[in-house]
Amino acid sequence: MIPVTKPFLPPQQVYQYYLDGIWKRNWLTNMGPLASDLELKLKDTLKVNHLLFVTNGTVALQMAIKALDLKGEIITTPFSFVATTSAIVWEHCTPIFVDIDEHSLNIDADKIEDAITPETTAILATHVYGNPCDVEKIETIAKKHQLKVIYDAAHAFGVEVNGRSVFEYGDISTCSLHATKLYHSVEGGLIVTKDAALLKRLAYMRNFGFDGPESFADLGINGKNSEYHAAMGLANLKYLETIHHKRKELTARYDEKLKNLKARRPVWHSASENNFAYYPLVFDSEELMLQCVELLKLNEIFTRRYFYPSLATSLPYVKPQDLPVTGDIAQRVLCLPLYYDLTLEEVDLICRLILRVQNN
Repeated sequence: MIPVTKPFLPPQQVYQYYLDGIWKRNWLTNMGPLASDLELKLKDTLKVNHLLFVTNGTVALQMAIKALDLKGEIITTPFSFVATTSAIVWEHCTPIFVDIDEHSLNIDADKIEDAITPETTAILATHVYGNPCDVEKIETIAKKHQLKVIYDAAHAFGVEVNGRSVFEYGDISTCSLHATKLYHSVEGGLIVTKDAALLKRLAYMRNFGFDGPESFADLGINGKNSEYHAAMGLANLKYLETIHHKRKELTARYDEKLKNLKARRPVWHSASENNFAYYPLVFDSEELMLQCVELLKLNEIFTRRYFYPSLATSLPYVKPQDLPVTGDIAQRVLCLPLYYDLTLEEVDLICRLILRVQNN
């Protein structure tokens, strides 16, 4: 069987080294030494000044909305994982969807201003598949209308724009370190901001708002993460370059073998490089895509229609919106298997089966 993704696991003895330390210290959670060490190492790795390690990417989004005191309407994308929208609703704000750009598959920055009303307080955009949004144009719009900007950078670990971490854009960027991501801590998330005062508030919020053992600085939540998750994050950090190289190699093989496929890849930001988090294809037709899915499944190869269906039409707690580009892309997009243990021979098999469908 070939799954659509599989978590990277470091050599067991590397993880065991960190576990031995946990046993000696008997410190399991509440931002222990491993969690603190991971934060410092990730700041260096990602070249950012302020970063928090939290429970997961969804909690990171909820904390970001709360820390910025957002109310009313938040402009967002309908082409993302459900957490992008559910976090907005969970924090008692209203998501206003803007259609996506057909080339990048990110929110179409040229359409954002038309969606702004007196109730708009922020823009929450997703770097889809790690591909950076038009961050410069979004920043210009936000400044003009005095809006906050949050980026859901769940897929964008390690991505840079103009030589600068993509996490440095906006008021807050969040990232997921879930086991399915190219770099993970089993469960986990990151919050990044350039604003030191905002980071301090988020740090209080992560720990129930505590400011000392018997006082509180702010409304808080349990957004902390455990030493076991931090241990996996530290262990995996040693293999980032190896992981990136392998995923790049696999992606190049897909590109070579599928160059004549009736499908296209998203157009990547011109001032950025792919982090190879996913291998998405937008097929010329939904019919061809579904036929490929079926044949692959018969051969125990599993893909994912990511993202399908459009959030603008599928959520029972959001008023439906008709967004033609998103609706069309969501019908035809498919992510192929991509993970560290995948072999070039398996990629060749996947490609042969897909081309067999097209050529029949």
